[in-house]
Amino acid sequence: MTLRAVVRGVGHYLPARVVENAEFEKSLDTSDEWIRSRSGIERRHFVTEDDTTSSMATAAAQAALKDAGLGPDDLDAIILATSTADLTFPSAATMVQAQLGMTGGFAFDVQAVCAGFVYALSNANALIVSGQAKRVLVIGAETFSKIMDWTDRGTCVLFGDGAGALVLEAQEGAGTAADRGILATDLNSDGRHRDLLYVDGGVSTGTSGYLRMQGNQVFRHAVEKLAATAETAMERAGVTSDDVDWIVPHQANIRIIQGTAKKMGVEMDRVIVTVQDHGNTSAASIPLAMSVGRANGQIKDGDLLVTEAIGGGLAWGAVVLRW
Repeated sequence: MTLRAVVRGVGHYLPARVVENAEFEKSLDTSDEWIRSRSGIERRHFVTEDDTTSSMATAAAQAALKDAGLGPDDLDAIILATSTADLTFPSAATMVQAQLGMTGGFAFDVQAVCAGFVYALSNANALIVSGQAKRVLVIGAETFSKIMDWTDRGTCVLFGDGAGALVLEAQEGAGTAADRGILATDLNSDGRHRDLLYVDGGVSTGTSGYLRMQGNQVFRHAVEKLAATAETAMERAGVTSDDVDWIVPHQANIRIIQGTAKKMGVEMDRVIVTVQDHGNTSAASIPLAMSVGRANGQIKDGDLLVTEAIGGGLAWGAVVLRW
């Protein structure tokens, strides 16, 4: 028998403030049509004064635990993917641990920007298959509205805030591609491309800084690298694109999503798309899309999913899992 990390529950949280594209027309040389045509984004959610990364992560976690029929003390670990933690330290994950009322186990953050949730899933899978944890709560949560330069129309219209979460549980499988749970992962990074997507602040500058991006260059790397990492993960899992029920991609840009699906030979009717409603929520985008896809009745028990993401670093990767 083979130990698998199986999805037990899923949930998400979105801030109450919804910002339509038209709102940016008041302060920027842009339009709803310009934003939609270049990104596919129609609206996004921004935090209110009552929201933080950790509070959103906690709300998503509570929804996932409810879906799983579990309580916080049924967990062994929390892994939170974020680039916008409340504080430099402690980790936002430990704040979630406290807010949930979880009295045991351990919690830590993973920082791989938009690829963060894929990295977090891979770490959770390793903890489970090695026997170090039976149940792991994996969260992606971001408040990118806090690091936007509101004069830069090329970036500030693209991002949004939110959180999504999965509960993974150790279950025995037969060791085949028919097993439920995570079947394969693939992680990559290349620090030579740091200047393509970064925040120009931090401890070295004494400022929180703003997000900076060379959009055309990021796009060029994204489609090629996302398709390649997905193919690698599928090969490791022993499946092909024909076996895939759903691609659940990082929701950055509809053109990247379409280009990656085409390169993988997958029709768009097998792709979960939420970018129009959420914008790019970085590490939160994949679990948000999974939660919405599940709630909409798209993702069903036994479905084979491929999820892939790329973010600053550059860091990218993919996960193949059967729901």
